[in-house]
Amino acid sequence: MSSVLTRGPVRTWTVALRLLLLTTLATVVYTLVVTLIGQVVLPGQAHGSTVSVGGKVVGSALIGQSFTDAKGNALPQWFQSRPSAAGDGYDGGASSGSNLGPNSADLLKAIDERKAAIRESDGPGAIPADAVTASGSGLDPHISEAYALLQVDRVARARNLSAATVRALVERTVQAPDLGYLGQPTVNVLQLNIALAGLRA
Repeated sequence: MSSVLTRGPVRTWTVALRLLLLTTLATVVYTLVVTLIGQVVLPGQAHGSTVSVGGKVVGSALIGQSFTDAKGNALPQWFQSRPSAAGDGYDGGASSGSNLGPNSADLLKAIDERKAAIRESDGPGAIPADAVTASGSGLDPHISEAYALLQVDRVARARNLSAATVRALVERTVQAPDLGYLGQPTVNVLQLNIALAGLRA
């Protein structure tokens, strides 16, 4: 009788250890298989959709970035991204929206300040919502076609290019809505600025 009782706990521990070993092995094998498939089938996405210029990584096609000087002032020779509420701006470790509602005095003040800055740099005209409000993640790398076109004259002047040349570049980089109908046409600001850097007067 005592031998039967002593075998019970040993058997339980043996089964538990075998199950632990099996699930650990399955988890490791699954992770390795998925990683391998990602590296072979979608290598760009597996590495964070990084964008390189001249062999140097300059950003990600999935995460926006600022085109400003050391003091945070917008550089006129570059297309500007939409505002970001993620940390100090486009901080992947602090991804979030502002969480300010449409009646927030702070949000309305920020929008008015952004509108004034855009009118000063880009002149009069309708200002799209994405030019003055952050995205839900604070990391959106895209702007609307309308916001990109609003910036054409300023960028052209700063680079001594014709507005027609810069406008044509914007129109070539417009991305269609997902599946052709989800959302609106957008422009990836990093990719647009990379193409812009290759233009010559």
